[in-house]
Amino acid sequence: MSTIEIRKVTKAFGEFIAVRDADLSVAAGEVVCLLGPSGCGKTTTLRMIAGLERATSGDVVIAGQRMNDLSPQKRDIAMVFQFYALYPALTVRENIAMPLYHEKLSSSEMASRVSRVAEILHLREILERLPGQVSEGEKQRIAVARAIIRDPNCFLFDEPLSRLDVELRHSMRGQIKAVLSNLSKATVIVTHDQLEALTMADRIAIMRDGLIEQVGSPHEVFAKPDNVFVASFIGTPQMNLIEVQFKDYSSGKATVTFDQQDVVISVNPGVARLRPGKVTVGVRPRAFSVVPNGTVDAIGAMAELIEPMGAETLVHARTVTGSDIRVVVPREMKVKPGEALHLVPDPAQTHIFTDDGRAVRA
Repeated sequence: MSTIEIRKVTKAFGEFIAVRDADLSVAAGEVVCLLGPSGCGKTTTLRMIAGLERATSGDVVIAGQRMNDLSPQKRDIAMVFQFYALYPALTVRENIAMPLYHEKLSSSEMASRVSRVAEILHLREILERLPGQVSEGEKQRIAVARAIIRDPNCFLFDEPLSRLDVELRHSMRGQIKAVLSNLSKATVIVTHDQLEALTMADRIAIMRDGLIEQVGSPHEVFAKPDNVFVASFIGTPQMNLIEVQFKDYSSGKATVTFDQQDVVISVNPGVARLRPGKVTVGVRPRAFSVVPNGTVDAIGAMAELIEPMGAETLVHARTVTGSDIRVVVPREMKVKPGEALHLVPDPAQTHIFTDDGRAVRA
């Protein structure tokens, strides 16, 4: 069965630890995205799965078999690199078919597979061209086609859509997801694009500084971030993270000192375990309600910058003490720079993080 597991995998380059004690499992038919900023270790992790990098410690297991000592060609994987490598003297058709020559298929079967994959990835019109005669986006799709035409143990993608324009990237996300969903293969995709991860993945593994910070479904990592880093990394516009002084908790509400005033906010019961001190309140821009002046426990802020976003408007505001707050309001709500706003966060979307950055859970 097509599965991928990495168990306590560490990769060191001299004294530098690129990946530390990484644990991850990918089931057959599941798509997992490794998501994180540049230099977080996601590509190194992918390369260890592929066998292009040797793990310093830990195990890489594919289809139930420990792969640490096997070369890449013996791991039976298909990989699409960020920088594709096409044979310039071969046609697009021949490039796509190249992996099939080792399977000793009949000419009709090879032609059928090429035709099917070319149809899925919109390449039929360019099959007889050379790579030098097609666009960068088409080259990337050729590389994807060359990978999925095989029947390997698993698929690995390193930034597969990075060279496509915005419109094509949008359509390709759905197309690749549809293709992978019918293959019953464990798939790992590396990306720094959160929208790509949120739309393509069954689960997302968010990495920072060589560590896997959280693994969960797109909804879980968005709605229930484990720490401040995940909360700030997932979501556009970025979550508001406001440092406050926690005073006490009673009956589902916490009293915090923010912007030189005590504010009572509804929070989960886990906050009852906290001692008074500094915490971080996380509220997504769409989780604020704009309320009338004088509303009890509303947060006051002054609108500074207005960014129309089509159906919505992003308002950048600043509190009395200089804290920045981002608020998304409906397009119909006309907010002007300099206008006073009074904000109340949605209790169901209000997150509390301890001083060390960990989320408080019920």
